[in-house]
Amino acid sequence: MSQSHRSPLGRALVIANPAARSGKGAEGAAFAERFLGSFSSASAGFEVRRTQAAGDAEHLARKAHAEGFDTVITLGGDGVIHETVNGLMALPERERPCLAVLPLGTGNDFGRTLGMALNDVEGALAQIIRGQVCTYDIGHVNGVYFMETLSFGLDAAIAHDTTARRAADTSQHGENLYVTSGLKIFARARKGWKASVSLDGESPLELPTLIFAVQLGPTYGGGFPICPDARPDDGVFDICMNVKRPLMPHIMALFAMARSGRHVNSSVIKIAQAKRIAIHFETEPPAQADGEWLEPVHDYSIEIVPRGLRVIAPDSRTSQQA
Repeated sequence: MSQSHRSPLGRALVIANPAARSGKGAEGAAFAERFLGSFSSASAGFEVRRTQAAGDAEHLARKAHAEGFDTVITLGGDGVIHETVNGLMALPERERPCLAVLPLGTGNDFGRTLGMALNDVEGALAQIIRGQVCTYDIGHVNGVYFMETLSFGLDAAIAHDTTARRAADTSQHGENLYVTSGLKIFARARKGWKASVSLDGESPLELPTLIFAVQLGPTYGGGFPICPDARPDDGVFDICMNVKRPLMPHIMALFAMARSGRHVNSSVIKIAQAKRIAIHFETEPPAQADGEWLEPVHDYSIEIVPRGLRVIAPDSRTSQQA
């Protein structure tokens, strides 16, 4: 590796979910181990640790600084990345290692936001060792951190359904999985969840919530550009919410339009930005953060942590090549 492309990794801990993408995570972890072992200039030493149960990635990330790691590389889907982020954010800012991701999942929305090669461990590793350290915003809701998406209502119910179907080893992935779950959920939850929403302390909006998405990056659900202009480093959330309750045919039309981001032009939809959000629901809604189910409650307090985490992202050359 040339001096102009010195790796940003330092001493690296690879947290790998071997069950990711129907077992391909185990192959990916083995490849990462061989790759980093073969290129001494890629890091200042490394370890690969495989998760065995939910919560393992968060626990390993919490210990990373104390064990002398400069970077935590997460191999798997958005769920294991979400765990890792929560582990890193539990550390004081000065002690947080950098985060790098090898996206190997069915959604991969955070990897998509970073511009990483998706489901391609070799390509993503090449991007990381030639990448650059950026500082990205992180979201916080009721004690939980999130790096890409938080949502309530229909889309959260869809996210929960897709998670359950992935656990049951469905053959569908990404956008197709999200679409088929959406068709099923729409038939069950047409009335929505009434909510009172305050953005940055302003007077509350009374909403007939079917969709309320809080985004750091532009996509959720495996590539749906729900907030097409969202950026993870601008210090604000982008929010997509319905301000009217559409009839079922209109809901279906909006769902189809959302696949290309055209839903933002509908009079039913409002796009906003905020740093702090307070929401009160009359009835407890479905809720998810980065595809992970949140315990339903009536009240949610959401705030942004500006540039809260250092992340290794591809430079322009490697992202163009990916």
